[in-house]
Amino acid sequence: MIKLYTTPTCVYCKTLKGYLKTNGKDFEEIDVSKDEKRLQEMIKISGQMGVPVLDINGEIVTGFDKAKIDNLLNIQS
Repeated sequence: MIKLYTTPTCVYCKTLKGYLKTNGKDFEEIDVSKDEKRLQEMIKISGQMGVPVLDINGEIVTGFDKAKIDNLLNIQS
């Protein structure tokens, strides 16, 4: 299960969404600008207030860390 915490104005979020889609990865997008409870959830799991935050089966990735994302999702570059 992949959860992606985003905001509508985040350029890196848009890039990351495109990257996941291009690689055929389904994900749940969570807009933290509209959901205070989910924002607090994101802060709790990541220690960050900034987006994107990616939760891949409990492994947390902050920002668009391509190498870490590729490793966790077995994406061959």
